[in-house]
Amino acid sequence: MIKQDAGRKKLGNFAPDFARYNDDILFGEVWNNEILSIRERCIITITCLVSKGIFDSSLEYHIQNAKNNGITKEEMSSIITQLAFYSGWPNAWATFEIANKVYNSNNCETTFSPLFHLGNKNSEFEKYFTNISYLNMINSKEVTICNVSFEPKCRNNWHIHHITGQILLCTDGLGIYQEYGKAAKLLRKGDAIYIPPEVKHWHGATNNSWFAHIAIEIPREDKKTTWLDKIDDFYYEKINEEIL
Repeated sequence: MIKQDAGRKKLGNFAPDFARYNDDILFGEVWNNEILSIRERCIITITCLVSKGIFDSSLEYHIQNAKNNGITKEEMSSIITQLAFYSGWPNAWATFEIANKVYNSNNCETTFSPLFHLGNKNSEFEKYFTNISYLNMINSKEVTICNVSFEPKCRNNWHIHHITGQILLCTDGLGIYQEYGKAAKLLRKGDAIYIPPEVKHWHGATNNSWFAHIAIEIPREDKKTTWLDKIDDFYYEKINEEIL
């Protein structure tokens, strides 16, 4: 979730209405509208700023925000390169200077470089997730293998796999896995989790990092998943405080 108080800090006394529009409407409502992902909004905003020739702290902020929300150095380079042909070569040079500064700093909790492409929004299962996830089906023959990426604070509901279990191979970012009645585990790149059938559990990203894992399952006609309660914000934040 994107939050902003820059308007009130800088203009609260001088222009309170403008400050409110900036903090509560632009960043409070527009940026958090789930029709577009935060990644997509980052790209749109950077494109607009560069096209208008704006290279001040606002562009640096939005490039940093893009980095924090999973846009890799390679992706940013490709975005700016394409902008060079549409908004002008000097604009691209100026943007690369700022992006180089941002991506070579340590201001992001975790640099997210997914092993596989994000794929598309996980629309089919979004009602079982809090916040936005992405699904990339890697293989569907004999063994189901898919890449699932979670935006910061994204997690799925408590759920149970019946008949067959699931294997999670963590490929990037920081995640959380918890079985019902047991302590939550912090997941890092290289970790592997086996989830036995009939075990109630949930998993997702931490509150300050993207997370990606490969999920491996044996498809069967009688296999199914029972989706249960959401992980509410209070419980989720408490888990983050305990394991981070």
